[in-house]
Amino acid sequence: MPSHRYRDVYERVTVGLTDAEREWPSKRLTKAPLWVPVDLRDGNQALAEPMDPARKKRFFELMVAMGYTEIEVGYPSASQTDYDFVRLLAEGTLAPEEVTLVVFTPARRDLIERTVESIRDIQNPVVIHMYTATAPTWREMVLRKKPAELKELILRGATDILELAGHLPNVRFQFSPEVFNLTEPDYVIDICDSVTELWQASPERPVILNLPATVEVATPNVYADQIEYMHKRLARRDSVILSVHPHNDRGTGIACAELAVLAGADRVEGCIFGNGERTGNVDIATLALNLHAQGIDPMIDFSDIDEIRRTVEYCNRITVPERHPYVGDLVHTAFSGTHQDAINKGFAEHRERAEALGVPENEAAWHVPYLPIDPADLGRNYDAVIRVNSQSGKGGIAYLLATEYGVELPRRAQIDFARRVQHHTDTSGAEITAHEIWRVFRESYCAPVRIEQPFSLTNYATSGVGTELSTSVEIMTPEGHASSSHHVGTGPVEALTAALAAEGVDIEILELHQTSLTAGNDSEALTLIEYRVGAETAWAAGIASSVLAASLEALIAAANAVISTQQVAERDLEYVG
Repeated sequence: MPSHRYRDVYERVTVGLTDAEREWPSKRLTKAPLWVPVDLRDGNQALAEPMDPARKKRFFELMVAMGYTEIEVGYPSASQTDYDFVRLLAEGTLAPEEVTLVVFTPARRDLIERTVESIRDIQNPVVIHMYTATAPTWREMVLRKKPAELKELILRGATDILELAGHLPNVRFQFSPEVFNLTEPDYVIDICDSVTELWQASPERPVILNLPATVEVATPNVYADQIEYMHKRLARRDSVILSVHPHNDRGTGIACAELAVLAGADRVEGCIFGNGERTGNVDIATLALNLHAQGIDPMIDFSDIDEIRRTVEYCNRITVPERHPYVGDLVHTAFSGTHQDAINKGFAEHRERAEALGVPENEAAWHVPYLPIDPADLGRNYDAVIRVNSQSGKGGIAYLLATEYGVELPRRAQIDFARRVQHHTDTSGAEITAHEIWRVFRESYCAPVRIEQPFSLTNYATSGVGTELSTSVEIMTPEGHASSSHHVGTGPVEALTAALAAEGVDIEILELHQTSLTAGNDSEALTLIEYRVGAETAWAAGIASSVLAASLEALIAAANAVISTQQVAERDLEYVG
């Protein structure tokens, strides 16, 4: 790799910030910045198929519903579609009166005129956002301007904006030195101070200075230094809203934005879920939810994250990846056995903690391993939190059985059943659903064998109470004959155990667990038994309309498992012989 070709980039972007001046490393985020989604302009420009008016309208309505109060709505001098959309907002009631609309323009008079015309008679607050690339490579190769010539071009554009829109009381101004992060910092300060002076920036009518990391080329701490350098040296700082617009070329756009806010930025531009040219703009949904995960109100509503994702995917025609932070299908999902076990225990303790405090679970402090936030905060249920594949363990399997079917497995049963599920997933190589786990459970414990003539319980009856209690049992044996027996002083479970012993299947019940599978009077009952035959222990289960019937079914299932094992052993012996 010819890495030496890029060595000078880092040197070109560092600033002379002294250790005494550098305060951002010791600061903490304490509140949300002003968010400005640029999906309708910057994000739209990066789409293979730009949004039509219907998709733009739907996206705008989503952002308003989420609570964004400043939205970049288009580049009206670049296309008729953008111009018409701005006019739709100007002439209609789509934009609530408190929402500020941002329109984008280069520093060129004819395009500025077209931009100002697009906002004619608009009642909403408006920001006219002018940009010009300032970095050496851009000004020398693209614009063919010397530094002084480029400054003159920018101030001429700023003068045109002031002339054409300075008298409009609902209009403010914004300037972006594009590729700020690759521009000489003192040159940017000189231009920005000249622009804010020309635009007569004041606390009552502040100017937005937006400092983009248009192409990310250095580590996030470098960008933070650049922002703090500007924050502490700009003139009229109390009349400036300092904004940042990070891109994601190095994959650290999120970190750049967070550190920039620590360094003095007041405002962040980006796209919901990070759409944008190349590797994208900074993801303002992730930024906001990072604040939420730190106990800071992001001031934006993400309580139905799946609906937000569906709308963004529809408008952009780009699928959000499964591992995308917070919104991806798998971001709250654990396949690993150790993770599943920890999450399962965390959920149980969270419920106990909420109950002890006497508060709803969604109000109790959140401390669950591997889940930085409660999925329910985003409108997600817990169905997909634990999913089982060949890497999963007993905790995850037990969690799915408990949450989906109400079956609480004892620890030893979890271990036994996990081996059976593991065999299934190792064979298939695929994820196994809760429905399939339930099928494996029933096949393993309720109908564990496929023998020609299994034991079956044909009838039972009890009479008397206490010492007078007696039970009659009728079973069909594997040999195909009916067997009736009468047992004094025992109930149905003990009587069936004795009847099976008389037929050569001596089962000792070690443990018996009973539960209802669902709530309500018509719920089925499940009985899970651990039993011993000789030196071997195993598990069996029965499901029926009553607890007693389920217990008897579990005993029959155990007996059939024993007979099946004996038949297999006999066949193996014959084969060896």
